[in-house]
Amino acid sequence: MTALHRFAFEDLPAPLAERLEARVRRLGYLGEFFRCTAHQPDALIAFIDFTEAGKRAIADNLVEVIALTCAGWMENAYERNQHERLCLKMGLGRGWVREVNRLTPGQAVLMSPAEALVQRFVLEVLETKGMGAAGMVDGLIESLGQSEAVAVLMIIGRYVVHALVVNSLALAPPVPSIFDEVPAS
Repeated sequence: MTALHRFAFEDLPAPLAERLEARVRRLGYLGEFFRCTAHQPDALIAFIDFTEAGKRAIADNLVEVIALTCAGWMENAYERNQHERLCLKMGLGRGWVREVNRLTPGQAVLMSPAEALVQRFVLEVLETKGMGAAGMVDGLIESLGQSEAVAVLMIIGRYVVHALVVNSLALAPPVPSIFDEVPAS
């Protein structure tokens, strides 16, 4: 953990507090990511808007493939753990989450062809810093469409930015992985 000041919800600038109020009410806490990045409230609001716009552009399951893949590859347990839980709420299932977390789309049996394609693309972008992914863009366009292919690229960027902030600040996950919890009997 760094010496960076963490904002309490009541200390957030009003426009940022308004944007985060529903999320804090739903979760019951203000996440460490927001508590730290509130030092740049305008940029954080833009980040929230960027995130929401990207998520509206493609199907939720594909957003989750991108989120889990980026989180796994970037070793961002903070984001991975939260998205595992979101996937379960969406009905995607533990097996599907486990498969996505393995980062082996060539061995996928639960992911749809579009999900496996998106995961292969995300991994190629990350592994080559984007320089090796141009050959896969046409396949993504053919499968998803042009607008959606661009959304995939932008959503990758969003999750990489999140991972860089979380990893740089050594933020602990707010919740454990669904695979680290003991199931209720």
